[in-house]
Amino acid sequence: MTTSLGTPGRGRPAGASGTLTHCPYCSLQCGIRMVAGDRPATLQPQEDFPTNRGGLCSKGWTAANLLDHPDRLLTPLVRQVRGDRTSALRPATWDEALGRIVEAIGQAQLRYGPDGVGCFGGGGLTNEKAYQFGKFARVALRTSAIDYNGRFCMSSAATAANRAFGIDRGLPFPLADIARAQAILLVGSNPADTMPPAMQYFDEGRADGATHIVVDPRRTATAAGAALHLAPIPGTDMALANGLLHIAIREQLIDRAFIAERTTGFDALRARVSAYWPDRVERITGIPVAQLQQTVRTLARASSAMILTARGAEQHSSGTDIAQAFINLALALGLPGRPFSGYGTITGQGNGQGGREHGQKADQLPGYRKLTDPADRAHVAAVWGIDPAELPLPGRSAFEMLDRMGADGGVRALLVLASNIVVSAPDANRIKDRLDALDFLVVSDIFLSETAAMADVVLPTAQWAEEEGTMTNLEGRVLHRVRALPPPAGVLTDLELMAELAARLGRGRYFSSDPAVVFDELRRASAGGVADYAGITWDRIDAEQGVFWPCPDVDHPGTPRLFADRFPTATGRAVFLPVDYRAANEQTDLRYPYLLTTGRLAAQYQSGTQTRRVRTLSHADPSVTMHPDLARAVSVAAGDLVELETRRGRATFRAVLDDTIRADTMFIPFHWGGVSSANLLTDPALDPHSRMPAFKVCAVNATRVGGADDDHLLTAPAVRPAVAAARPGEPADPSRSRRRPPPSHRKDVFMASQNRFLQGIYPFTGSGVDKPAPLSADLVRLVPDGVVAQALYFRGGNTSDELVTVVLVRDGVPMRYFPIGARSDVHVPLRVVEDIEGGSALELHLAAPDGLTGHVVVDLGMVEV
Repeated sequence: MTTSLGTPGRGRPAGASGTLTHCPYCSLQCGIRMVAGDRPATLQPQEDFPTNRGGLCSKGWTAANLLDHPDRLLTPLVRQVRGDRTSALRPATWDEALGRIVEAIGQAQLRYGPDGVGCFGGGGLTNEKAYQFGKFARVALRTSAIDYNGRFCMSSAATAANRAFGIDRGLPFPLADIARAQAILLVGSNPADTMPPAMQYFDEGRADGATHIVVDPRRTATAAGAALHLAPIPGTDMALANGLLHIAIREQLIDRAFIAERTTGFDALRARVSAYWPDRVERITGIPVAQLQQTVRTLARASSAMILTARGAEQHSSGTDIAQAFINLALALGLPGRPFSGYGTITGQGNGQGGREHGQKADQLPGYRKLTDPADRAHVAAVWGIDPAELPLPGRSAFEMLDRMGADGGVRALLVLASNIVVSAPDANRIKDRLDALDFLVVSDIFLSETAAMADVVLPTAQWAEEEGTMTNLEGRVLHRVRALPPPAGVLTDLELMAELAARLGRGRYFSSDPAVVFDELRRASAGGVADYAGITWDRIDAEQGVFWPCPDVDHPGTPRLFADRFPTATGRAVFLPVDYRAANEQTDLRYPYLLTTGRLAAQYQSGTQTRRVRTLSHADPSVTMHPDLARAVSVAAGDLVELETRRGRATFRAVLDDTIRADTMFIPFHWGGVSSANLLTDPALDPHSRMPAFKVCAVNATRVGGADDDHLLTAPAVRPAVAAARPGEPADPSRSRRRPPPSHRKDVFMASQNRFLQGIYPFTGSGVDKPAPLSADLVRLVPDGVVAQALYFRGGNTSDELVTVVLVRDGVPMRYFPIGARSDVHVPLRVVEDIEGGSALELHLAAPDGLTGHVVVDLGMVEV
């Protein structure tokens, strides 16, 4: 088998100055500069990239650590006994692994028909890979059975936006517009934890006098910075939105001219929301009438305003209608199309936007075309060089496909790319049973995830910095992920994998492994569609720091802001769609008396397959957050081990008591597997429109099962099964045969380490520019004996009208100086600072003109190894 690995940095060459590319994690896709050379690679944020403007979260800073992680898969693995997934995995050649896959595909389709084989993708795949995966399913396999984990993320908001606006682009305006909005209603989102670099725009807006209102059952870090925090009962957001619109109509705060000129369907909506009078909405949601009124008046009276929703509002069995209700409110206030205003949804996954545009959804063709539309089928078939009749009709949505695996009429062999279904799908016990029922499971991943550990064949794949392609971020900005270094020898990209499998299936002439060729084909396939990429080229992306779709030709400037003149509907008008509040699918009772909701943490990402392996990220135990009153009711103290039980399963977490969460609600993160998998508990009830499961609310009970020292109760079964001895001439267990790279100055790559921070906001009175003085006893760190510390970065801000200087002091001697201008800030990466040996005392002091007063924000990040 031969493949072309291409050349590093095709768009922007690698070198001593590094390769300009993008962080692999969330939908911000922050601009970074990677310096690869000899591994291990290092990275820095791009100071001038318009999305992050030099910001980077802890996950982004450590993203390069995974490239040479000792757990990384470097060779295919197959079961020692074919067909027996209880037997050990052993290393195999690519020829053997692909041979087994092709044989299993042939057997499944011969016995069960084309739909006997299915594909499951991910929102982290590049546009090229998502596009080619959809094409691979329909052209190489000729199956309708394909969907992806974005169905669990963006599908409700996407469905609602398509119905109301005729288009789904998460933010219909650049992210930076957030800083210019005078009022923002943020529903079900905590960007302070989930995408910290975006908070600079929220902070900038508040500094300019904007009023922010956050809807969340928890007082998150984002909610704590808002002017008003609304804490509804989980699952009641639709009643909230309808109630806000009722008040806006009653108090004559709606934009009648906008409604008349640019929308349809308002009269029916007005009649529907008349039933949502304030007292009733307070009883449903738990939000006081005065706060409902304050929210509406703030949005309606601001010169510019935004309503932003995210998964907290959308991951419900009525998620589409909830998003629709907030869109209705935005339209009634005349926000869409107004400068620095509108409705948007905050995309979560790295390519959550592009991943849902180009064909890996069950009902979709590239460019947001529809599989059921004859014209769309004809256009895409012509690009692919096949007869439109060969294209299958839409298949089942993600959970529906997974739920029928191994059953009559369901998939019997499944190929998974970039998704950890065992952890990420709802009702995980059932999903695990269905995976067990498959005749054959193939997983392509960088690590042996919980899902990969169940597979018949596991395939290693290239990581983000080792592949070329494009991503589309939360604003609809198409970005160029530039390859900074080649993958390890013997590791293929997913494009190469699909091209090779297609060739072995006799359909190789339709597929390329070259991402540039695939992207050019994607442009042609999307041309004229809703998500039109025809005018976007890699060269344009590099020159313009991304191009906003739709962009129908190379002379088109792209479309940073939508809806200024018209909506892309048949009439050019946006559509009001009346929706009614429905209670959550699952209600509390005597056995399950509390509510459970899920979400993300700052230091972890998705199923944790990657971030749980980064030692320098925070690795607190998987926890359940509950109000102290609720904890007393179930006889739980802080730090106790608690077993949560729902109607589907049980999971164990460490108790964290917090009086900023509702007293009837518990919160758990979804980044862990094993006994602490949140999705052992979640409700698989599906939204009838988007097929989104109800991740965000279910009924739960809690029981104390151990004290603070009973750590063994959190121990999950090992993810990695036993690996058999290799065949003669083949390497042994890949995790043992792998050679670590030579030691480097990066002390945080392969050694146990912990992050440390000296940070906070402190008042000061200057003693003289040449007289540094301690700021606070909190800003002192004694490096433990036997440990080496290294400073990673310093960030600081100054509220005064003159220059001040923060001084890093070691054992009483100034080590580094950080000047911060008047009413300004500074961010200094510190990777060249020398090691600081154990026993050293580090302090932050401040030098300022005599008598000058103000506040200084300091944040020194270090790692101790």
